[in-house]
Amino acid sequence: MGFTDLLTDAGLTVLNNWLLTRSYITGFSASQADVAVFKALKSSPDATKYPNAARWYKHIASYEDEFPALSGDASKPYSVYGPEISELAVNPAKAPAAEEDDDDVDLFGSDDEEEDAEAVKLREQRLEEYRKKKEGKVKPAAKSIVTLDVKPWDDETDLKKLEEAVRSIQKDGLVWGGSKLVAVGFGIKKLQINLVVEDEKVSTDELQEQIQEFEDFVQSTDVVAMQKL
Repeated sequence: MGFTDLLTDAGLTVLNNWLLTRSYITGFSASQADVAVFKALKSSPDATKYPNAARWYKHIASYEDEFPALSGDASKPYSVYGPEISELAVNPAKAPAAEEDDDDVDLFGSDDEEEDAEAVKLREQRLEEYRKKKEGKVKPAAKSIVTLDVKPWDDETDLKKLEEAVRSIQKDGLVWGGSKLVAVGFGIKKLQINLVVEDEKVSTDELQEQIQEFEDFVQSTDVVAMQKL
């Protein structure tokens, strides 16, 4: 009893059919059997060709930090788990409905249909737990470093007041950085200023429009560079 090469279509077909009515390789909770098969796969199966295996792989991946603590014998190879290869490879449309022991004997006389319903119920419960676990993780805010050119009207524009006006704009998700004056020509200099923005909170287009509202100082603005943090 056991899976064969899980890197082949035949092996993946067997695994996919084995997981048709199961949430786990053996039993009703994640164990070292799942860890062994998970590691043997290297990457997630194609969800289009092997939807059950892909669903299982995604679910087991949520336990990855807990692998060492899961029950079972971690020294056993993946090939000792699962069905006989011929059982599903010959007739891939027919997957066993319930776990079988090594002797193919049901010692407890359990009803297949009841076990199927229990497996489905448990799978849905685990998937819901997985979704909640993912939703509970706070992703870091996406940020960008921006270099902005702010051009004055002429060489008589007070660049100190121009910069003070620019920095007076305060927003949640906006942090002003260093700045310098860059010669443009004919004695005119422009302000080049760095800033960090949270992408979801601050629009660089709207920020430029706000800066250009300081009409006494600002002729125009340009984004010179933008880089994701």
